[in-house]
Amino acid sequence: MRTHRKPVSLYRRVMIEPLHPLPPGLALDEQLCFALYAASRAMTGCYRPQLDGLGLTYPQYLVMLVLWEQHTVSVSRLSERLQLSTGTLSPLLKRLETAGLLTRRRRADDERLVQLTVTQRGLDLMYHAAAARAGVERTMGLSPTAIAELRDQLHELTSRLRAAVEPHGQTA
Repeated sequence: MRTHRKPVSLYRRVMIEPLHPLPPGLALDEQLCFALYAASRAMTGCYRPQLDGLGLTYPQYLVMLVLWEQHTVSVSRLSERLQLSTGTLSPLLKRLETAGLLTRRRRADDERLVQLTVTQRGLDLMYHAAAARAGVERTMGLSPTAIAELRDQLHELTSRLRAAVEPHGQTA
């Protein structure tokens, strides 16, 4: 014998209409800041499986990019290049040193400065990382020219935004 049941609603809460209309430009999907944030998280997510295979986190990968480019760099210069505090970098550098990818040494000319140098093992990792980067670029589906243009636009935007902020974090 068949019984008839009333359909059960999956949503039992009443939708509440906003008391005031949303001002123009305040919807989440209209925010450039959110689009950049979401794109950054998605980019990091694309790198994650590639970097996991190399034993690197994304921030560690950024450190290695600078070392592959420079071979040796002070912690303070690395901090400037990556726009990260030395306190944030310290644990990353310790793990990279433990993994044998870099060495840390006090500079003879100024013992206050710590100099980082990529090791041969760190250099060997560079070729595997290049393949990971190429895979991410294929995933983006953009031409090399489009990637370069987007990157340059983002660098320009970053420069403008940083210039608009005074040293104490207040807008100009």
